[in-house]
Amino acid sequence: MDMAVEAGVIKQHLIDPEICIRCNTCEATCPVNAITHDDNNYVVRADVCNGCMACISPCPTGSIDNWRTMPVVRAYSIEEQLGWESLPAELTPEELEAAGVTADAADAAEVAEPAPAQASAEAAEPVFHSAQYGATVPPWSAAHAYTNLFPPKTPTTATVVGNFNCTEAGFDSETHHIVLDFGAIPFPVLEGQSIGIVPPGVDAIGKRHHARQYSVASPRNGERPGYNNVSLTVKRVTEDHQGNPVRGLASNYVCDLKVGDTVQVVGPFGASFLMPNHPKSHIVMICTGTGSAPMRAMTEWRRRLRKSGKFEGGKLMLFFGARTQQELPYFGPLQSLPKDFIDINLAFSRTPGSPKRYVQDLMRERAADLAALLKDGASHFYVCGLKSMEEGVVLALRDVARDAGLDWDTVGAALKREGRLHLETY
Repeated sequence: MDMAVEAGVIKQHLIDPEICIRCNTCEATCPVNAITHDDNNYVVRADVCNGCMACISPCPTGSIDNWRTMPVVRAYSIEEQLGWESLPAELTPEELEAAGVTADAADAAEVAEPAPAQASAEAAEPVFHSAQYGATVPPWSAAHAYTNLFPPKTPTTATVVGNFNCTEAGFDSETHHIVLDFGAIPFPVLEGQSIGIVPPGVDAIGKRHHARQYSVASPRNGERPGYNNVSLTVKRVTEDHQGNPVRGLASNYVCDLKVGDTVQVVGPFGASFLMPNHPKSHIVMICTGTGSAPMRAMTEWRRRLRKSGKFEGGKLMLFFGARTQQELPYFGPLQSLPKDFIDINLAFSRTPGSPKRYVQDLMRERAADLAALLKDGASHFYVCGLKSMEEGVVLALRDVARDAGLDWDTVGAALKREGRLHLETY
């Protein structure tokens, strides 16, 4: 019998609450639902985590990569973790010995495996999970991404130089395009990366608010070329997922910012949801709502490269969904992009008098074009938006592949392995 198991000791997986930016990436990625959260912390269920490591690479801050050698009977409970403001210290050899754990057993400690009943249930009834398909590595030609230059404990300051509504005015839904300038502070950022904004003030128990994560909507050389600035796409939150009235703390703070205001910024984050840089590489972008931010950044960078005449890009294809045309961010600017530059497909699910259409419906209508791209190793696929769209989009890709005579298991595995299918949903 394994010495660690015999002694009842494990390496318990924990999340550092001081570094975590509450982006939900770990919970969305975990294939066994071992991660949960409340308004305070993201935590790991010791009795469910199987140490598969699926959550490690996607975490933008590294807060997920923490472990403590613990006697099984003293493993930190969910309730304990939810109340933490910082990680507890590793138990000393003396403390472990007092708990009946020998030094040899502590050295042999391993992550606990899930119960056989759970494993057999999952084997009998496969469940869709993004970790099966989403890449955790960038495309081979992606630029180097700098991350965590300004961690949550030491944010930098940016100045608001622009703020306007990028959806049609006069409707309930309101999405803002925010431009932040970093002045003389270096803040290198790539398309597909994100930053965190720290709302001012404290929460109900007197703690400083956690940073809220937003994808960058501008290309690598700035919202204005050559300037040290970035743009964000932020929807004002006025209701929860059930439609109940609520005032989103961070989104309303950001949407109400005035030119000249300063904000606390952390990041940048993300080293895998990056665009390819090699000639003739194709980009298929599938998004809803503010998930358009990284797609705008990638499109604008390719547009600038095209204008320079120094880069031969491949195809750009966009599938963009919203409830109505009025709620679609950047609708006007999208219409001005040349059709020989980008293939735009818009889906509206709440247009009065029209049937509901979603991005996966449009993908199936364009199956022949998508199948050709799936066969091309230079094609890269990016999905960003609401979590609810993720399964439908991936299954649409699967159906397109199968209908074209492709083996989806082989294609899907290659897309993930080569960093060519990226999923970022919330």
